[in-house]
Amino acid sequence: MPSIARRPNGHWRARYRDVAGKEHARHFARKADAQAWLDSITTSVLTGAYVDPRKTRITVTEWAGQWLSTRVDLKPTTRRGYDSALRTHVLPVWGPVRLGDITYQGVASWVADLYRSGLSAATVRQAHRVLSLVLTFAVRDGRLARNPATGVPLPRAARKEQVFLTHEQVDALAAAAGRDRLVIYFLAYTGVRYGEMAALRVRNLNLLRRRALITEAVADVNGHAVFGTPKTHQRRQVPVPRFLADELAAHVAGKGPAEFVFTAEKGGLLHLRNFRRLSFDPAVRAAGLEGLTPHGLRHTAASLAIASGANVKVVQTMLGHQSATMTLDLYGHLLADQLDEVADAMDVARALGAAHRLEASVTTMRVPG
Repeated sequence: MPSIARRPNGHWRARYRDVAGKEHARHFARKADAQAWLDSITTSVLTGAYVDPRKTRITVTEWAGQWLSTRVDLKPTTRRGYDSALRTHVLPVWGPVRLGDITYQGVASWVADLYRSGLSAATVRQAHRVLSLVLTFAVRDGRLARNPATGVPLPRAARKEQVFLTHEQVDALAAAAGRDRLVIYFLAYTGVRYGEMAALRVRNLNLLRRRALITEAVADVNGHAVFGTPKTHQRRQVPVPRFLADELAAHVAGKGPAEFVFTAEKGGLLHLRNFRRLSFDPAVRAAGLEGLTPHGLRHTAASLAIASGANVKVVQTMLGHQSATMTLDLYGHLLADQLDEVADAMDVARALGAAHRLEASVTTMRVPG
């Protein structure tokens, strides 16, 4: 049972035993403070929020290491990003701090300091996300009653301006890319990620149906090519325009099923770094499209698909987004260009309906009574 006793020095000792039978005690100058502390412990036990104080004494450095070692679900590039955020921004401040000593105010001040230091909003948000994930892991393990990083104000991340090429600009870029012109067309008209294109095998092309099956992606991790599943871990089919399917058929003629569709000049994997240095970046300059990146061609594919009349669900599937909401967040503004078309289509449908009703009424009037 909890108890409060006065010590010889005049202070009050409050003590209780946890569910494991371990005794915990604290000393207070006033009996009222001792009682308030015991009441808070009792409340936390009754509500299921009680945490053994011993479990909160582990430092963030120790706990972050345990957290990251359990994340077997992470793709190599994501793991590298988490590890970088920990080493660069989280552990230098929070590393020696015990889990139980982290407060909401402390996390909020840390976020504000990071932003004031000149870091971008995206970098600050990523650092906060990693710390929050570490603390969520502690909550689920019963080491914290709640996550003190939850609800902390974060700087708004400014979305980079998207570049949408026209068909003519894609042609100009492809022409300037030389031997890699087909890579440009494939990225700009299918919307696949660069790593998905580089990992594409001949066996995953069905050119009669004009489809490419995306089952694999490759990423450069610390100078090594690491193969894995696509970003959302899901296989998907992407449509291939007829002009591109015809060119791809000639391009892969004579290749084996397991060979890469697109390769470096001397064969082998088409590494992003070499592709940009030797082909893409010079082509961007030659075509007058400064600032364009290979990922920007993914935006182009989305815009061209929407302009061609594709609905949001089709674009979502093509790009491999997890939800249509994500697709709308990125490209919903492009749909505004179709508002007049929708209104015109409704006018036509209404006029046709009226004509059919009139024809039906005339026919009824002509039937002999």
